Amino acid sequence: MPTYEYYCEANGQTVEVMHSMSRELETWGEVCELAEIDAGDTKADSPVIRQLSAISSLMPKGGGDPRGGSVGVWLLWWRGMWL
Repeated sequence: MPTYEYYCEANGQTVEVMHSMSRELETWGEVCELAEIDAGDTKADSPVIRQLSAISSLMPKGGGDPRGGSVGVWLLWWRGMWL
């Protein structure tokens, strides 16, 4: 499951949550509920903006590489493309 960051303009906070790609949270209240954090003084219906988190969430975990990483990461490293 990918990790997403949701940014709330009302309070300037960014919260990281994991959920399926088909789901999209729209309000601060939804983000706080999924992240199991207190909404604080921010209104629950305040809109949020979804941003993709770390690139590692795009790469599959395990499988293919005997060292335990993904084949994609290993190939990038092997080809000298991994920064």
